[in-house]
Amino acid sequence: MAGNTRISDLAQHVGETVTVGGWVKDRTDRGKLQFIQLRDGSGVIQVVAYGPDLPPELFEQAGKLTQESSVEITGVVKENPKALKSIPAGYELSLQGMKVYQIAEDYPITPKEHGVEFLMDNRHLWLRSSRQWAIMRIRATIIHELRNWLDNAGYLLVDTPIITPAAGENTTSLFEIDYHGEQAYLAQTGQLYNEANMMAFGQVYTFGPTFRAEKSKTRRHLMEFWMLEPEVAFMDLDGLIDLEERLISHVIRAVLDKHPQELAILERDISRLEKAASAPYARISYDDAIALLQKLHDAETDPEKKDLLKISWGEDFGAPHETAIADSFDKPVFVTRYPTAIKAFYMQPTEGRPETCESTDLLAPEGYGEVTGGSVRIWDADLIEEKVQTMGLGREAYAWYLDLRRFGSVPHAGFGLGLERTVAWICGLQHVRETIPYARMLNRKYP
Repeated sequence: MAGNTRISDLAQHVGETVTVGGWVKDRTDRGKLQFIQLRDGSGVIQVVAYGPDLPPELFEQAGKLTQESSVEITGVVKENPKALKSIPAGYELSLQGMKVYQIAEDYPITPKEHGVEFLMDNRHLWLRSSRQWAIMRIRATIIHELRNWLDNAGYLLVDTPIITPAAGENTTSLFEIDYHGEQAYLAQTGQLYNEANMMAFGQVYTFGPTFRAEKSKTRRHLMEFWMLEPEVAFMDLDGLIDLEERLISHVIRAVLDKHPQELAILERDISRLEKAASAPYARISYDDAIALLQKLHDAETDPEKKDLLKISWGEDFGAPHETAIADSFDKPVFVTRYPTAIKAFYMQPTEGRPETCESTDLLAPEGYGEVTGGSVRIWDADLIEEKVQTMGLGREAYAWYLDLRRFGSVPHAGFGLGLERTVAWICGLQHVRETIPYARMLNRKYP
């Protein structure tokens, strides 16, 4: 077992005899020939069993393999340009020996079509499919590249708590828990704590699970999701936008370079991704975005679409608005300086125009909407004290946060990147439920 070869490495062993452990993805019987698709998590290899060259009992044993049976197969690695179902393509294994660990019976997920709810009920098994394999590998690369880029740029990873005494953003989407008889909440964001971390280390990031209790059933929302949240001292809004587009364009380039096979499995149209792999991105103010939407609204002839585009200054964007704005550009677009009233309490008001704040959201194209949200943070002690009072949860829960503005406060900025929305965008998925191994949605907490 310890000496088993991974399928992803077989190209380095052409002509050699190797042993691969894995699970049977499919098997085709053609008389004297059997073709076994074997997966091990790193890839898929076609195993060819040729009856006349094998002991009868081995060939018969191969013929009894069912979908998801677990085996170790020994054979010679060969190049075969016609082995297109192999990943990497162009290689196969000529069967010489086999050890069967278990013959799987009545595997519920077959090559036929299944409903989404059935597949989600069997998520623990659905993860074995080629599509989910591709998504999870791309997700892992996105995580790696985000963290690696920040690490190399001198950012320090500092963890923040999951259980908090107060709201991070608003009180309407909190999961309340009983903390040994006291009221506490699951964290909506690590940002407030990350501001404290930033004061200690200058430029930091946190990456972990966050929780939102809003009762939404849209294709963009989960109850539990992962967020990357950098925070930087002495940074303004333009610097923050520059940071975001350099990081995100890097991640997209890395996925395009490392995962052509996975993107092909997902049938992802990569033309839009290729544009997003280079900065700069478009930038538009909230004011101009409202004017654009009103122009699109006036020009729309379909009554239903026209109604969806209706909006006035001061209102937040819905999914149709974000889609319409993003579709007006050939790359992702930053919308800046939103109304203060619709943003979080900690966002710095725009100088000379306090009804707006130094905020920005990055809208992805193709209907994926907001993937990052960030701002310059309020650093004036009196102003942040006033804002905290409006939260209604009591000053004592925020005393430590207010201390940050009393002892060496500086202008600073940060953003949050929703991992699952980013994965959905890059993979071209219709729903975020496929972007995380086990989705937690309004109507789902199993398995």
